[in-house]
Amino acid sequence: MGKMTKTEMLSALSEVTGLSKKDVKTLLDAMTEMAYKEVKKSGEFSLAGLGKLVKVNRKAREGRNPATGETIKIPAKTVVKFRVAKAAKEAVL
Repeated sequence: MGKMTKTEMLSALSEVTGLSKKDVKTLLDAMTEMAYKEVKKSGEFSLAGLGKLVKVNRKAREGRNPATGETIKIPAKTVVKFRVAKAAKEAVL
């Protein structure tokens, strides 16, 4: 069995909650939009029991071009990471 598609997820959530697929999609889209705005504004967005999206500043560093072995400078940048909650790790592992 492969990974769950968005359509399969919407169907499963619709069955479990009793909501229509359209309502579930609207809810998920709104939550996604809220997460993006909150991470951009405050730097993090928590999903209770799952984890949180966190904006992280990466320092500039040196790396290597794997094709040539040449040393290159990688500039500093901001990235978004997902930190898994302890409860999620314990449930899955």
